[in-house]
Amino acid sequence: MDLVTVLEATISINQAELQRAQEALEKAAADNISQFLYGLAEVLADAGKSQVARMAAGLQLKNALTSKDPTIRVNLQQRWLTIDNQVKDGIKRFVLQTLGTETSRPSSAAQCVACIACAEIPHDQWPDLIGFLVQNVTSPSSTEALKESTLEAIGYMCQDMEPEHLTHKSNEILTAIVQGMRKEEPSNAVRLAATNALLNSLEFTKANFDKEAERHFIMQVVCEGTQCPDSHVKVAALQCLVKIMSLYYHHMEAYMAPALFAITVEAMKNEDDDVALQGIEFWSTVCDEEMDLAIEQSEASEQGRPPEHSSRFYGKGALSYLVPILTQTLKKQEESDDDDEWNPCKAAGVCLMLLATCCEDDVVPFIIPFVTENIKHADWHAREAAVMAFGSILEGPEPSILKPLVVQAMPVLIEMLKDESVVVRDTTAWTIGRVCELLPESVVNDTYLQQLIEGLKAGLVAEPRVAANVCWAISSLAEAAYDAAEVTEEGEEPATYFLSGSFEDLVTKLFETSDREDAHHCNLRSAAYEAVMELVKNSAKDCYQTVQKTILAVLERMQSVIQLESQSQTTTERMQYSDLQSLLCATLQSVLRKMELMDALQISDTIMTVLLQMFNTSNGRSGGVQEDALMAVGTLIEVIGNEFLKYMDTFRQFLVLGLKNYAEYQVCLAAIGLVGDLSRALGTHFLPYTDEFMYSLLENLGNNVVHRSVKPQILSAFGDIALAIGPEFKKYLEIVMTALQQATQAEVEKSDYDMIDYLNELREGCLEAYTGIVQGLKGDNEKVVNPDVQLIEPHVLHMISFIERIAQDEDHSDSNTSAASGLIGDLCTSFGASMLPYLEKATIQELLQEGRRSKTTKTKTLATWASKEIRRLKSGQ
Repeated sequence: MDLVTVLEATISINQAELQRAQEALEKAAADNISQFLYGLAEVLADAGKSQVARMAAGLQLKNALTSKDPTIRVNLQQRWLTIDNQVKDGIKRFVLQTLGTETSRPSSAAQCVACIACAEIPHDQWPDLIGFLVQNVTSPSSTEALKESTLEAIGYMCQDMEPEHLTHKSNEILTAIVQGMRKEEPSNAVRLAATNALLNSLEFTKANFDKEAERHFIMQVVCEGTQCPDSHVKVAALQCLVKIMSLYYHHMEAYMAPALFAITVEAMKNEDDDVALQGIEFWSTVCDEEMDLAIEQSEASEQGRPPEHSSRFYGKGALSYLVPILTQTLKKQEESDDDDEWNPCKAAGVCLMLLATCCEDDVVPFIIPFVTENIKHADWHAREAAVMAFGSILEGPEPSILKPLVVQAMPVLIEMLKDESVVVRDTTAWTIGRVCELLPESVVNDTYLQQLIEGLKAGLVAEPRVAANVCWAISSLAEAAYDAAEVTEEGEEPATYFLSGSFEDLVTKLFETSDREDAHHCNLRSAAYEAVMELVKNSAKDCYQTVQKTILAVLERMQSVIQLESQSQTTTERMQYSDLQSLLCATLQSVLRKMELMDALQISDTIMTVLLQMFNTSNGRSGGVQEDALMAVGTLIEVIGNEFLKYMDTFRQFLVLGLKNYAEYQVCLAAIGLVGDLSRALGTHFLPYTDEFMYSLLENLGNNVVHRSVKPQILSAFGDIALAIGPEFKKYLEIVMTALQQATQAEVEKSDYDMIDYLNELREGCLEAYTGIVQGLKGDNEKVVNPDVQLIEPHVLHMISFIERIAQDEDHSDSNTSAASGLIGDLCTSFGASMLPYLEKATIQELLQEGRRSKTTKTKTLATWASKEIRRLKSGQ
């Protein structure tokens, strides 16, 4: 088959023909990629070929140049760069001459141009592309189709390329975009392509926005776009305003009163949902920006400096206009609203929440009259809108202002849990949950609590969407009641609390809810188990008997589910049972943490039997269940400590399997965490198992297939093991120190925030490993330092220089400061005055000063202790 025939067969309804076409394309690519890509570009550019063949050629060419997977995308781009320049030039000529000749939308050629540009421009190739595209848009002889597809290409490039690669071309790119956006442009398709391109280019046009004349011109064409009769252009222009407000808030004062306020308020009232959504989103963005500016103002004030930018309080100034529109929009809800469907009604609720957080007390007088007027309205739309509006303003205003209003509203809200409308009941349950979470003292009292509990219990049998919110309200109520309980000392478990009388009944009702046939809807089963966990976690001493019964109920359910899973026939059934096992594992952990040691020991055999069954049945099938079961074992270890030793011989094989589970790295992470838990719990009793676990950990550390997030945890586990087995760690010292030396030299690309976080985690793991090794070899005796610690002396200078490097890195985390401070203190107590010349350096002292000023208690404590140890050495004590 020739290429055109093969391409046309890619849309065949005949599966065999489709398969042959796909195999032929894959073979052509494998045999000669250059020739294959050239052939595709040639078909794409040939107007005489069928539309199907041209579209298929464009799709194949695009897929050979890019991918959604970042790693694959980089590999494809590298492959493109290795192709002969003459072939590449031919392909580029074909895709450029295709612009404006296609009858299908969006343009395949535009996508191909952008894909090639994303590969070449970062390497300073294809320098004349931008000029060519600008010429296409600005030339009077260009057709509408040519201008549209060219602007699409510019838009894709701006969307897919890192801003720094296009910043130097921003003037030329904006010239083309603004030309296409002008109200004089007769084609709405061209205006839309240009407006979308602007939306994608805004991040690298900062220099243009900083110049008043250029900013005025850009804002003018965007504002004109919002008045376009074509709704697609209008929505795209409003999206630009939203993003401009987010990026360039500090430049918007000149435009807010004359244009932006009126444009966006009118958009909020528009009957077209897409237009209204952007109007609401604009004001949500204003609130977000002004909340960030309030935080910046507060931080600047603490540091005694003026803030870089100040809030103009647009949200507060517009309240009287915005709130009436938003509350009316709340009334437009549908009874069958899909949870995943974003609409103006939902957006209005979020915007009200943001306004309340941003404008605080000022929002209350605008909302309460609406609530009072509508909360008992005959129309359910009005009732639901009133409850939603009330629930939306519970965070932001002063509790002292809200509390009397909530107290007054509680009997009405409790009654509304029985409303005839499912939507009203759903929103009421959500609002009560927010009251319990944000203003707990309003409900945790003798006045309405019992009435509320009865209302919530009744709500558990309602529709899944309502019952799920009721579960969340019970979770919030449990925490609120626990916090309100009377205790003699902070952190002590109260003898009794407000929920004691209802505790057992609530747990029973929640278990019944989790068993409902429709519990898989609206995450109801998950919400019910989470509420059980919160109740148990936040239970008083007089609820302990019920806690004991609960753990037995959980274990019974786990055994039942394991049996059911083994009999399941379909993948869907197995997935449902796996999800249930994960929920039960989490609930088991929650209940275990409340158990007294002697009671936990009485049932620990049963717990381990069930968990080992889970490991056996889930092995190779469900990583999620293995992870949750490992975490449950971790909680058992936390509760029974070195009594876990009797299970080690049976359990260790499953732990080793978890350590080797590279494919599901979350399982591997849980297994590594468990090695740390075991070493801390068993101490020297861990010694017989150390070789096996150390071998697995070192193997993982050197394995490039293992997910990067695993490696910091391995390093930290080395520290735990060293601390547990003390001087016996000597046999692993050299290999571990070599691994740590390599890890401490890691550097990352500073423009990638995820990689900065990873580097900080890696460094924290190194510091924790060093700390565990130093403490382990030094021994427990504070007065006599074990001579084995001298084995570390050759590595001390490297440790100090590592700490210095962290101190000099402006992106280091508070956890890095904390761990470094702890290590500094340990080096002082281990090596004495010989450390002083290294620790008196300015960088080390500045790091410790930063730690002493930290808002985190642990960091502050460790930095203060390390500083005292240095002072003690100086004074010769």
